[in-house]
Amino acid sequence: MSITPDMVKELREKTGAGMMDCKTALSESKGDMDAAIETLRKKGMARAASKAGRTAADGLIGSYISKDAKLGVLVEVNCETDFVTKTDDFQEFAKKVVDVVRDANPSDLDALMATPLGNTTVRETETALTAKIGEKLGVRRFSRVEAEPKGRLAQYIHAGSKIGVIVKYADPNGKLDEQTAREVAMHVAAMHPQYVRRDDVPESVIAKEREIMLAQMGDTKKPPEIMDKIVTGKMGKVFTEICLEEQLFVRDPEGKSTVGKWLSKLDDGIKIDSFIRMQVGEGVEKRKD
Repeated sequence: MSITPDMVKELREKTGAGMMDCKTALSESKGDMDAAIETLRKKGMARAASKAGRTAADGLIGSYISKDAKLGVLVEVNCETDFVTKTDDFQEFAKKVVDVVRDANPSDLDALMATPLGNTTVRETETALTAKIGEKLGVRRFSRVEAEPKGRLAQYIHAGSKIGVIVKYADPNGKLDEQTAREVAMHVAAMHPQYVRRDDVPESVIAKEREIMLAQMGDTKKPPEIMDKIVTGKMGKVFTEICLEEQLFVRDPEGKSTVGKWLSKLDDGIKIDSFIRMQVGEGVEKRKD
């Protein structure tokens, strides 16, 4: 497979590795981007790359949360240029799609697009608006989250509606205040955790990280049990980076408390059940003019 300059550029942007190192890695992997990233990481030449990839498309995150914080909605609606996101037509369309998700509770994206919207459907409305604006529009994904009876939601929408977050909490004793709940959602937007807690991390992910760490250490004469302890210690650092409860809470003025410990100070019963983080254009390549 021919390795193009664009492929080298993309790999360099994702890993921070040198141009020639990226080209070599792509050649060795026969153009497989994920395999090339893994090769560079094993050689210690790349930072860990998010599976979501770089943000490269325009649009906005439409949102809704009920007054009682029991129901929340996020919808990603894409377009080709940032200019269109600021138009009344585009913003009104996004709002209507959010309302449809809230009221109709579609099972998946196909069901959403087939749902009635006025005298037509969401899909037909999208097509008509595409023709009117002159840019390709698209409802890409959505999430509709309901809190448990003894729980609540918190939502945060980052400036420009480019990032949206919903955090679902268990709060059996009603001790979680609205401000703290929202600040954790802000933390999710800023720090981009991948899992709530380490028990949620798939064994396949852990095994791959351990494999990469061992490759980075190279040949060593240390006993296997010592190597295992070293890798286990390194994995602890990984968990503090990717697990929400173990990340240092950005709102802690002393910078010492993790998100999990900060919530437990309010009440031991408060737990994060799940979170949704949407960022406009994750994994979508922007068109090249």
